[in-house]
Amino acid sequence: MMREFKEFALKGNVLDLAVGVVIGGAFGKIVSSLVDNIIMPLVGVLLGGLDFTSLSVVVGSATIKYGVFIQSVVDFLIIAFSVFIFIKVSTSLIKKKEVEVEIEEEPEVNQVEEYLKEIRDLLKDQN
Repeated sequence: MMREFKEFALKGNVLDLAVGVVIGGAFGKIVSSLVDNIIMPLVGVLLGGLDFTSLSVVVGSATIKYGVFIQSVVDFLIIAFSVFIFIKVSTSLIKKKEVEVEIEEEPEVNQVEEYLKEIRDLLKDQN
C-alpha cells in the first residue's frame, strides 16, 4: 500500500496539480488585492463614494452583510475573467508556435522517389 501511495504521490500529474494549486492561491491573492485596492475604490468613486463592504441590513439582532457578498462576486468575476484571458493568450501562443513549426518542417524529398517518378514520366512519354 505504501508503494502504491508513493507511486501515486510522485506521478507528474499530482506534482503539476500541487504546483497549480500553490500558484493559483498566489494568483488569487494578487487579484483580490487588485480588486480591493484599485478596482473597487474606483467603482466606489463612480457610484458616488459607495463602499460595497459596508452595505448591510439589520434583521432583528442579526446583521446581514450583503456588501461583502457583492465584493466576493466581483472578486470571482475578475478572477474568472483574468484566468480566461490568460488561457486565451497562452492557447493562441501555443497554436502560433505549432503553426511555425509546421511551416518550418517541409517534407524531405526522397531521391529514390524522385528518380522513380522521372522514370515513370519517361516511360509515359515513350508510349
